[in-house]
This record gives sequence, C-alpha cells and structure tokens, in this order.
Amino acid sequence: MRHIYKRALALAVPMMIQNGITNAVGLVDNIMVGSLGTEAFTAVSIVGQLIFVFNLAIFGGMSGPGIYGAQYFGQNNLEGFRGTVRVKHWIGAGVLLAGLAAFIFGGEFLIELYLKGESADIDPVLTMSLAKSYLSVMLWGLPPFVITQIYAGSLRETGSPLKPMTAGVASVFVDILFNYLFIYGKFGFPKLGVQGAAIATVMSRFAEVLIVVLWAFAARKKHEFLIGLYKTLLVPGDAAVKIIKKTLPIFFNEFLWAGGIAVLTQCYSRRGLDIIAGMNISNALCNMLNVVFIALGNAVGILVGQTLGAGHRKEAKEDAFRLMWFTGGASILLTAILVAISGVFPKCYDTTVEVRNYASWFIVITALFFPLQGFLNALYFTLRSGGQTLVTFLFDSVFSWVVSVPAAFLLCTFTALPIMPIFAIVQALDFIKVTVGYILVKKGVWISSLVEEKS
Repeated sequence: MRHIYKRALALAVPMMIQNGITNAVGLVDNIMVGSLGTEAFTAVSIVGQLIFVFNLAIFGGMSGPGIYGAQYFGQNNLEGFRGTVRVKHWIGAGVLLAGLAAFIFGGEFLIELYLKGESADIDPVLTMSLAKSYLSVMLWGLPPFVITQIYAGSLRETGSPLKPMTAGVASVFVDILFNYLFIYGKFGFPKLGVQGAAIATVMSRFAEVLIVVLWAFAARKKHEFLIGLYKTLLVPGDAAVKIIKKTLPIFFNEFLWAGGIAVLTQCYSRRGLDIIAGMNISNALCNMLNVVFIALGNAVGILVGQTLGAGHRKEAKEDAFRLMWFTGGASILLTAILVAISGVFPKCYDTTVEVRNYASWFIVITALFFPLQGFLNALYFTLRSGGQTLVTFLFDSVFSWVVSVPAAFLLCTFTALPIMPIFAIVQALDFIKVTVGYILVKKGVWISSLVEEKS
C-alpha cells in the first residue's frame, strides 16, 4: 500500500515545488506591487484574474490529450503518445489566438466589469489605467506559457517531472530579480512600477520555456517520444477525433470553471473595490499552499491513468481511494498553517486597515475549506483519469454556473448579508459536489481503458 504513496509523492513533490515556486513569484510580485499602493495591486489582481481564465483554458486543452498520453505511456505505445503531443500543439495555437484576440479587443471592457463597486479609498480611474498598462505587457508572455505547458505536461505523463520543476525554479529567480530592478528602478534600470512587474514576468516565461524545451531535446534519447515528433504535425483523423471528443468537455470545463471564478469575484466586487483588494491578498497566500492538493490531484490522475492503461482496473480503484483520503488529510495541515498566519500576512501590504481586515477573514474562511477542496480535487482527477470528461464537466463547471454563481449574485445583490458570510456560504456549496463525486467514484463509473488497442 505504501508504494502508491511513494509514487504519488515522487510525481507530486516536483510539481509542488515548481508550482509553489511559481506561486511564490506571484506572492513576491504581489508584495512588491503592494508597496506601490492599493490601486496598483488591485489592478494587477484584476488582470491576473483574467489571465487565470486563459491559463485554465490552456490547462483544459492540454488535459484531454494528457489522459490519452498517460494511458499510451502505460501501454508503451510511443507513436500513440506522439500523436497526443501533436494534438496539444494544435489546441495550444487555437486557444492562444482566441485569448490574444479577446484581450486585445476586449481587455478594457473586461477590466471595467470589476470596477463597478464603490470605495472611498481606491481611485477606479487610476486602477483602470494601471490594469491596461499591465495587461498590454503580459500578453507577450502568453506564447511561451503555452509551449511550456505542452512540454511540461508531456514530460510529466512519462513520469519525468524534474525538468519542468527545474525550469520553473530558474524562472522564479529571473522574475524576482527583474521585479526588483524594474519595479523600483534599481542599479540604473528604469523605475516602471506595475509595468515593470509585467516585464519581469514575461522574461521569466521565456526563461522557463527555453530551459524546458532545450533540456528535453538534449536528453531526447531518454525522452524517446521527442525523436521524430516534428516530422509531421498531422494526426490520423480517427485518433484526432477520438482525442478531441475527450478534450472538448475538459476544455470547456476548465474555461467555464475559471470564468465562473472570475464572475464570482465580480459579484463580490459589487460590495466595493476594497473586497477585490482583500481577496487579492488572501489569494496570493492561499495559492502558495493549495499547490499541495493540486499537485496530488494531478498525481492521482497520472498514476490511475497509467494503471488503467495497463489493464489493472481493480488496483486503479483501490489506489484512487487511498490517494483521495491521503490528499484530504494532507490539506488539514495546510488549514492550520493558514489560520496561524492569517492575521500577520496582510500587514506586508501598504493598504488600509479595512482591506487588511478583509484579507485576514478571507484567508481564514478559505483555509477552513482546504480539506474539502483537497478531497474534491482528487475526486475530480480520479473521474477524469478514466475518460469521464462529460461527467467532470457537469460535476465541475456546470455546477459553478448553475449553483455557485447564481447564489453569489443573489446574495450580493438582494440581501444585506456581510461579504464574509456570503463567501462562506458559496464555499460550503461544494459539499454537494463532494457527495455526488464520492458516490460516482465508489460505483466505479469512471473505470475504463481508452487505449486497449494500439493504433
């Protein structure tokens, strides 16, 4: 039984380190920008929320081929695996072009949606100006991000998470260094403030993609799927259709789920821009720790997918349950850490007492639901590992738009409840998802091999 925990940690720990360091960069960015004033980090938070939707769309687009990739690798079918990587290139290009078009032509409108609330301490005109400046630079970082996700995901599916982790670590140092130089204008560099933070982030994206791609090809004898990968980018029609059918529900799930989170934030912002500022501080810290259960969830999906691909269905179900409880239990420790520092962390920001108070309570409430989110994340990846992408679509994003978003909108618009009880109620609705998901996993409706025959 212990071997499955060791395998999960061997996959998850490098992902935790990579994502944790990436989020640490976000945290450092946040604190550095926070020293420029409330408008500055509110602007960065709004743009970050929009780019989060793009990032999740890319993640969803890569995940469908990734399900097949993990199973093909478990089956030792290299040509099948190459086909999944080629499909990722086409999906990445399509999402990238759509995202650039949306941000270039509709960026101002999207930012404006978050500036509806009133605040005596935050200037919405200045916030808009800073947000537009930040977004215009951040767009240059989207192409390298897409390429990194194609390679990092493919390497992880083969059980090689160290290269993406190392690239992520290097990008962090690039980001922190140039944040310091460009935000504050140190050592002869121009003092660019919010725009400087964006330039540093873009530079880190390019550093990351160069390291992961060049390093992977330097060791292509080990990563055999790279040999002959670019002889063609064409994929056999039947294989492409099969993968796309599984990909579309995941893509729309991730895109709509991220969109739902963005709309939830917009609903909360109706109670004032101070709310957005407080949530930004809370998210910067909580995202540092939620990488643990997110990485464990990814490990669940990869390990269970490989086991299913090898035809060991009973073992896959047993491993899934062990890892779900393991993930939920690990999240309890994260709750304790967050609650302990909830009153201290907001003091790192140059903002009002009210914003700091909001931030502290958002941290505490988010922390209390971490075990629920950890268990839920493992449930989601278990269902998805067997190709039940339509089920996860209903389970995740449809739930957000049908239950969570309407609840937040109605409570924020038509009740006098304070924002903290509203936030807690919306978080608690996820108990419904956990109950339904657990029943589905226990019944075994997700257990199937997608690659029983080599193509």
